Amino acid sequence: MSTATTKVWELGKSDDSRFRGLVDSVEDYAIFMLDLEGRVCSWNLGAAHIKGYTKEEVLGQHFSIFYSEAAIQENIPAIELDLAARSGRYEDEGWRRRKDGSQFWAYVVITGLYDRDGVLQGYAKITRDMSERKRLEERFRRVVESAPNAMVMANRHGHIEMVNAQAEKLFGYPRPEMLGQIVEVLVPARFRHGHPEKRALFFGDPQSRPMGAGRDLFGRRKDGSEFPVEIALNPIETEEGMMVLSSIVDISDRKQKEGRIQAALKEKDLLLGEIHHRVKNNLQIVHSLLNLQSSLIDDPAVKSMLMDSQNRIQSMALIHQTLYQSNDFAKVDFGGFLEALAPTLIASYGIDAGKISLSIDASAVYLPINSAIPCGLLINELITNSLKHGFPDGRCGEINLRLSHLDNKRLLLAVSDTGVGIPDDLDIDHTETLGLRLVSLLSRQLEGTLSIQRRQPTRFLLEFPLNDG
Repeated sequence: MSTATTKVWELGKSDDSRFRGLVDSVEDYAIFMLDLEGRVCSWNLGAAHIKGYTKEEVLGQHFSIFYSEAAIQENIPAIELDLAARSGRYEDEGWRRRKDGSQFWAYVVITGLYDRDGVLQGYAKITRDMSERKRLEERFRRVVESAPNAMVMANRHGHIEMVNAQAEKLFGYPRPEMLGQIVEVLVPARFRHGHPEKRALFFGDPQSRPMGAGRDLFGRRKDGSEFPVEIALNPIETEEGMMVLSSIVDISDRKQKEGRIQAALKEKDLLLGEIHHRVKNNLQIVHSLLNLQSSLIDDPAVKSMLMDSQNRIQSMALIHQTLYQSNDFAKVDFGGFLEALAPTLIASYGIDAGKISLSIDASAVYLPINSAIPCGLLINELITNSLKHGFPDGRCGEINLRLSHLDNKRLLLAVSDTGVGIPDDLDIDHTETLGLRLVSLLSRQLEGTLSIQRRQPTRFLLEFPLNDG
């Protein structure tokens, strides 16, 4: 052993034999010393395990045996020792070679060893086999690279650490130009000011989540053009610390389709509004024609039948008018419809509003049109029946109408009056009266169950399902 090697050996010895024994027994790290020329002068179990050499085989050998031929040709071993001598420490990751010629990815630290006078005597070298981590990193990179979406990984300071080919294609930057840039370069200028704060919030609570939920997000290409995006954020733990991996999708096509759909829906709403308006107008024309026809007829029975028909038509016209005035053509504000219908019926029969009071409770009830029309006609018949037959000889009284939810699937309609009541022998399913026959028919159309209380007060109860159409 040379004098220089002996000095390093002595320098590397610890006064604490327990510490020395601990270093020798470490298996996960190769820990050994080099003299000034780079020859190996100590060897632990970890070095034997990682490098494949026994102590007897390696002591005195130049440490360049752990490098590839290409690295030796480039004088890498000597350069590393020179850097360690200049700064006291050299740190690197790269490929290293085992005794059997296989390569492994290594994390290497070379530290200068000095005597009491500060004179460099040799080096301590620590090597860790990072092959498994390297494999995982390469696998991760392959997954990111093959992803169908643009992938951009940035550190907590916002610097771009990794991108894939789709990101290059989406943003128009070559990969080397993106790496190291602040991620805000991919964001329109008007949104950049709030980005650092949002990034800090993410790293304060790193969880996978969509970015900007409920907001419109935009990306910016190298040429300055903007496009709508969806971004999913995922925290990634790396050797360099926590990173955020962003999956970015250009949703321009979807936005265009949504725009076309919205335009079509708006056009449909306008068309539906026009249809309801025209149906209402046509029904009003029929109503007016019947009114004109009625004025030419003297027979009270015929006039009464025409008036009943007019009221039925008016009821349907009010449904279409309510829909036309609504923002939702799928549902009828039934409380509003009844508030408009009831005074019209009372006025049509020339009844003094002070004699018969009408109470309506149908707030917060909305019906689809396929239920609203038969329900409206049914209520029209029941109120008409009360007005025509419940209060003879100018009697005073009350008519009460209530429509409410039994639950989220069923409704209860209650129409009652304080009039004279219904005869005990009247069978609603076999009556000659058109109005009550319509009530029975419309109840079945609504798939409801009808029950009748004949006196004190007279009450019709209809329980029916709330069908969404």
